[in-house]
Amino acid sequence: MSLKDKLDLQRLPRHIAIIMDGNGRWAKERGQDRLFGHHEGVESVRNITEACAELGIGYLTLYAFSTENWDRPVYEVNGIMELLVNTIRSEVGTLMKNNIRLHVIGDMDMLPGNCKTGMEEAMSITSQNTGLNLVMALSYSARWEIVNAAKNIAQDVKDGKLAPEAVTPDMWQKYLCTATLPDPELMIRTSGECRISNFLLYQLAYAELYFTDTRWPDFRKEHLYEAILNYQNRERRFGKTSEQIQQNEEIIS
Repeated sequence: MSLKDKLDLQRLPRHIAIIMDGNGRWAKERGQDRLFGHHEGVESVRNITEACAELGIGYLTLYAFSTENWDRPVYEVNGIMELLVNTIRSEVGTLMKNNIRLHVIGDMDMLPGNCKTGMEEAMSITSQNTGLNLVMALSYSARWEIVNAAKNIAQDVKDGKLAPEAVTPDMWQKYLCTATLPDPELMIRTSGECRISNFLLYQLAYAELYFTDTRWPDFRKEHLYEAILNYQNRERRFGKTSEQIQQNEEIIS
């Protein structure tokens, strides 16, 4: 039996978030320039996006470029931006063919003009698609997102549009980049690092975290199935006891 056949299709995570780590290290291990790793990582994006679409996953968020990544060598940043532009332009047809809708979260004003324009065009073209929601986190920082939400809430309170006592966790989420998206249930990070690195800090509060040593350019469908199987073998209690979870399941069944 294959790993895919072992999956319980009734208990799939609705939203999977991935920190695509290890492109540069993968390239250096092969005596190549770091940009070579980023180019090879695009094939992993295609492969995993296809796998999520086939399984019927509703949302896939990929951490493609953080605000901290702007501090990398200029040649690498420029190369990544060029790669993003070329990839999104060449993949729009595939997104349409597979009924995939593209979203972008992050500070898009920091992106080069051609990159921002390309992303906006792709989002517009795919906006009516009803299958997998592919979310690219570009120039994204969770701390930036939270601070930005706080500023907007404060302004609405100041303008009389929002009462201070109305600020609740549910209200706060409406001011985040992911306001229209469900919180991730499974977060995967490749390449052996065991940290979240400023990624969806608010939204990952109850997500299951999965870390693998596999570099992103080597990450394929079988690795995704393995992560989902690991997720399905965990008990998600959300602060309750195991006995309470079992009782709720018995009532539902």
